[in-house]
Amino acid sequence: MKLLVTGAAGGIGTRLRQMLPAIYKDIRWSDITKPADLAPGAEFVAADLAKMNEVEKMVAGVDAIIHLGGFSVEGPWETILQANIIGTYNLFEAAYRAGVKRVIFATSNHAVGMYPRDEKIGVNVTVRPDSRYGISKCFGESVGAFYADKHGMRVTCIRIGNFADTPIDKRRLSIFLHPEDLVQLLRIGLEHPQIKYEIFYGASDNAAAWWDNSNAHKFGYRPRHKAEDFRAEALAAQDKLPPDPIGDYFQGGAFSSAEYDADRRQS
Repeated sequence: MKLLVTGAAGGIGTRLRQMLPAIYKDIRWSDITKPADLAPGAEFVAADLAKMNEVEKMVAGVDAIIHLGGFSVEGPWETILQANIIGTYNLFEAAYRAGVKRVIFATSNHAVGMYPRDEKIGVNVTVRPDSRYGISKCFGESVGAFYADKHGMRVTCIRIGNFADTPIDKRRLSIFLHPEDLVQLLRIGLEHPQIKYEIFYGASDNAAAWWDNSNAHKFGYRPRHKAEDFRAEALAAQDKLPPDPIGDYFQGGAFSSAEYDADRRQS
């Protein structure tokens, strides 16, 4: 398998550059600029996702793509539009033209961040984004569904929680995703023969989980890591944070409370 990983310079991409070469021997890495710590001999193609001609060169000759690229936090609409909406469409369209068989789209918990924390949700709920960034991830999930349903591309969308070695506050006890567990989800998306179009939650085995991840388990996902192992440390850190009544009510945390001026009693 010739694998392309976009967003190679980002936080998740940087960690995957340490982990994936032990599993997949032929990887092309891409970002808008070359990472300074790229391994010697690693293949790299620079590309601006908003420029179709650059994206076409980036995807040429690959069999599968892990799409992490884009703007990874909330930002101005024009920034989100170019990197995450136009960029994601370009990625899928160029992949289709190039005959790419599988795409894994790194979506986000922020696509459903306006659900309250006391409501456990599965993958088939209506999206309720908490930000412009979250809107872009809803768009990406829809684009993936289009190329899967219309063109037979095998697409896996992973709604990533908090990618880290340990959870660092109360919210992250519910959405913690250890890097090794993410790699397991990626391997399912790249290798499982029955993938068509699927959404998984990117979360480890968290006792306080807000998400029903049975769809991922159906495909063999068995997370090895537990947020609960770090509960005491996470709650101690939480005690030092200022209160956020809105962010503490919704799953999206600070993304949910930013710009919030609705009447929460109507939520």
